[in-house]
Amino acid sequence: MNSLPDEQLVPLAAHPGEQREAAFELLVRRHSPRLHRLASGMVGPGSADDVLQEVWMSVYRNLSGFRAEALFTTWLHRVTLNACHKALAARASLPLDEVPEPTSRHSPARAGEQADLRARLAWALSRLPPEQRDAVTLRELGGLDYAEIAGVLGVELGTVKSRISRGRAALRGLLSAVGVTP
Repeated sequence: MNSLPDEQLVPLAAHPGEQREAAFELLVRRHSPRLHRLASGMVGPGSADDVLQEVWMSVYRNLSGFRAEALFTTWLHRVTLNACHKALAARASLPLDEVPEPTSRHSPARAGEQADLRARLAWALSRLPPEQRDAVTLRELGGLDYAEIAGVLGVELGTVKSRISRGRAALRGLLSAVGVTP
């Protein structure tokens, strides 16, 4: 079953049967790393696990309604973006000086610096307009190409390029203002 493409796994995972659980588990293992990077970039590393759990619960509940009008990965990224937006709306925005410091006591200094940088990046991303944040996050953290992003967001290719360009410029400004050299 490991060698089956998504196009064959999704129907197996969508409908009751003896292969449903195994097919769904394979989809989870196959796509979770990329989705986790995407969620971490949007909501921060501390909330990404919760978002990912919400994504997979939603996918499990709604997979039978997937119409395959787009690629499964396109639909999956849209579900992830929606879960990230829900998580961002649910929590109060924190000013930068209230971003929690890394809590690991046994991490070396470098790991602490990287955790701080990730937290500052998550803060800066949260300050972007949603359409720019989505496009930048799908490109830089999700690894999608421009055409895939256009499919996920339901916009034209030129719009994707514009949003990414503006989002990157805004991120540079936000990060520079807090002492991070992008």
